[in-house]
Amino acid sequence: MEKNIKTRIGRVVSNKMDKTVVVAVDTSKRHPIYKKRIKGIIKYKAHDEQNACNEGDTVRIVETRPLSKEKRWRVSEIITRKDTVELKPEEI
Repeated sequence: MEKNIKTRIGRVVSNKMDKTVVVAVDTSKRHPIYKKRIKGIIKYKAHDEQNACNEGDTVRIVETRPLSKEKRWRVSEIITRKDTVELKPEEI
């Protein structure tokens, strides 16, 4: 019997907590009367064991058992990293 594991792809918006990241996932649904698309953002708290994610990274999260009061997701992979340029104070 195969279980359907929920996965989401989103962008990391915060990594200030220890081993936890906040991932924003874009959603859209059709309005029942006007039939227009409604955009929305859902934020998930996900477990990041190695603290490898940074803000702006695109990650894939999968549903898991409850890890804390609000954490029900974990980071399975980092799809793309945000390009950051580090400048020395002399270069500015």
